Amino acid sequence: MVRSLNPKKSKRKNKKKAEASSSEIPSIPTRVWQPGVDTLEDGEELQCDPSAYNSLHGFHVGWPCLSFDILADKLGLNRTEFPHKLYMVAGTQAEKAAHNSIGLFKITNVSGKRRDVVPKTVGNGEDGMEDEDDEDDSDSDEESDDEASKTPNIQVRRVAHHGCVNRIRAMPQNSHICVSWADSGHVQVWDMSSHLNALAESETEGKDGTAPVLNQAPLVNFSGHKDEGYAIDWSPATAGRLLSGDCKSMIHLWQPASGTWTVDPIPFAGHTASVEDLQWSPAEENVFASCSVDGSVAVWDIRLGKSPALSFKAHNADVNVISWNRLASCMLASGSDDGTFSIRDLRLIKGGDAVVAHFEYHKHPITSIEWSAHEASTLAVTSSDHQLTIWDLSLEKDDEEEAEFKAQTKEQVNTPQDLPPQLLFVHQGQKDLKELHWHNQIPGMIISTAGDGFNILMPYNIQNTLPSELPA
Repeated sequence: MVRSLNPKKSKRKNKKKAEASSSEIPSIPTRVWQPGVDTLEDGEELQCDPSAYNSLHGFHVGWPCLSFDILADKLGLNRTEFPHKLYMVAGTQAEKAAHNSIGLFKITNVSGKRRDVVPKTVGNGEDGMEDEDDEDDSDSDEESDDEASKTPNIQVRRVAHHGCVNRIRAMPQNSHICVSWADSGHVQVWDMSSHLNALAESETEGKDGTAPVLNQAPLVNFSGHKDEGYAIDWSPATAGRLLSGDCKSMIHLWQPASGTWTVDPIPFAGHTASVEDLQWSPAEENVFASCSVDGSVAVWDIRLGKSPALSFKAHNADVNVISWNRLASCMLASGSDDGTFSIRDLRLIKGGDAVVAHFEYHKHPITSIEWSAHEASTLAVTSSDHQLTIWDLSLEKDDEEEAEFKAQTKEQVNTPQDLPPQLLFVHQGQKDLKELHWHNQIPGMIISTAGDGFNILMPYNIQNTLPSELPA
């Protein structure tokens, strides 16, 4: 996220003096904030530059929802026209177990506009950047931009859930079927079709979060885990097939059976500490990967028994999250508690070093990592340092191209020498970021959740790097 330093607080302190002689206050130019490099001086504050986004919206709905999933819909693939409509499911982490719920969201009027990578110049030859020192002009400009001023409409249906929702996922083939991991140690499968239908058929149902919490029994309530957990994943190849992993290092396989599920009582065992995340292979229906607090990543084949087919040390600390690239199925990304994340080519595992990229940009735990559904070389990461970063592994430093861009934009940015050229975008403004997801049907859209609410964002330079013709 491009952010600028704005001495707004300093201006307030000197307001009376400014009225007497405005020339006594020096004009401080705005500049790009460099996370981990710049520090805030007394009276300075960060402000978002909306021109860095094609779309940016934030909202919260009461208790934090630290896990969510975007629901597949029938509104079309590769949607590019604003405003957008989307559906999602999220689970709360309330102070009391009885206050928790699962929320089904219908979000409409997600407005925005596509921006140019290089800003257009105005007739007098000056660049088109607005003068942020003139707050009144900035405010009037924002108000006159009708498209950007529109806010999303949010409708919510809530279903009671006993205990905090550690993680929640929707079945990709049937998005009305959801599974939740509760801190009580239960894994529950839910049919949310009636709630999604009610939202789809009404423009007022649950508007502004005013709907009451409804009681509903889950389709399945599995209590066979020995402890609570976080790891869970639906198979993209076999509808209804499911994995759940717990903090006691065990993984259970669920198989669909005539409207319900049978859970194998004999778990997969191979890790020596908590299983933190699970990912089915996007290419092989019987293969999945897991990561653990023991620092390892394991790959399993459910046809070959209950031990991993291979296992390797992935990081020097807990491995919190993994993501299997759906467009390049040999690539597996992993994020660690020490702030590092790595990408491995699984074809090279047995031959030795399979790491094709390793990044140490973040200095706090990685909390989420996910490959783009539309560009094989792009992935997004969230961290406890309150940053969401987007990376393009195909990028390399090009001094000539960088000089040309600076000349076109007339922008003087002293980029740190150790800043990875693959770092495409930094988004800030959320506290305690926990999870992100790309929207599979809206190229370039990311939704993130944190302790202070949700953000919907479409960075302008992501949209412009996507292929011009995406497969239907």
